[in-house]
Amino acid sequence: MVAGAAAVGLGVVGIFVPLLPTVPLFLLAAACFARGSDRLHRWLVEHRHLGPVIRAYGHGRVPRRARNRALALIWLTIPLTAFLAVRSPWLRVGLLGVGAAVSVYLLRLPVEEASTPGEGGPIQKG
Repeated sequence: MVAGAAAVGLGVVGIFVPLLPTVPLFLLAAACFARGSDRLHRWLVEHRHLGPVIRAYGHGRVPRRARNRALALIWLTIPLTAFLAVRSPWLRVGLLGVGAAVSVYLLRLPVEEASTPGEGGPIQKG
């Protein structure tokens, strides 16, 4: 449960910090909670904002809206960070390269148009 709580905490920070892997942290939290707490697992998987992404990703898909928001945030925050906060040209190129790689990954994932409430993925308890 402690590892799940830490993963949720880092995942929440990742919502606001570019390049911190938010979805994998929430997937880790769901897996930890599946083993440690039915109540916390159910809360996370049925969460209004996080649940649809976790359930869809558990099926190897990503909700179209979540993908589009992630791409928009990547290309809003990474160039701003690269050109306003970073002085090294190599670090700028690295940041832009990571943004491009993550974008390609997201664009290659199968898209789910709408999540069905209560639909579970392989991270389900049981």
